[in-house]
Amino acid sequence: MDRSRAGVRETYERIGTHFSKTREYAWPEVESFVADAPEGGTALDIGCGNGRHAALLADAADRVVGLDASRALLSAAAERVGDRAALALGDAARLPLADDRIDLAVYVATLHHLPSAADRRASLDELARVLSPDGRALVSVWSTAHDRFDAPEDAETGFDTTVDWTLPGGETVPRFYHIYAPAEFRRTLNQSDLATVSFEVSSGNCYAVVRSEGKSP
Repeated sequence: MDRSRAGVRETYERIGTHFSKTREYAWPEVESFVADAPEGGTALDIGCGNGRHAALLADAADRVVGLDASRALLSAAAERVGDRAALALGDAARLPLADDRIDLAVYVATLHHLPSAADRRASLDELARVLSPDGRALVSVWSTAHDRFDAPEDAETGFDTTVDWTLPGGETVPRFYHIYAPAEFRRTLNQSDLATVSFEVSSGNCYAVVRSEGKSP
């Protein structure tokens, strides 16, 4: 498969319509994060997919921006959120937003699709750039703690892999993932322009609440 950002976009253009139908509900961890956040301000959903979390953010924020690399998924998001969010085609490693504009962000199940460590680091630094001094974000990645992976509990590094998506009719489409070891994800966050507020592993995913390092709230 094409392990480039363009390749990832092409994958989700191919599977987006079917993928969207399997992603109906917001994740409980995202619901809790948004429920605990101050209301108002501007919110961002990076890798918004079909808009399930953008819709949740729209209940809490004054303005919502949903960003995705897939036109197919953005089309599904538009049907779901209507004019409650501004949807944009874009690259998570180059956010089309000004500095310090985002008060609340969710970045779930997307970072691990970026095909290189440099892309993933750039994306985290971009998140730090757009967060306001008081802003907070929830970042999640798939981890070696998931029971589908045969990895030791104390693994220090993760690995690259592909996970097939099966379309109606039986065609399989490989999807790139970087599976993070929890310790590796902590290091990656520490090396970025983000500061970790809290960290947990839940249902095989790592979740970190982060803020922008160096910006005084």
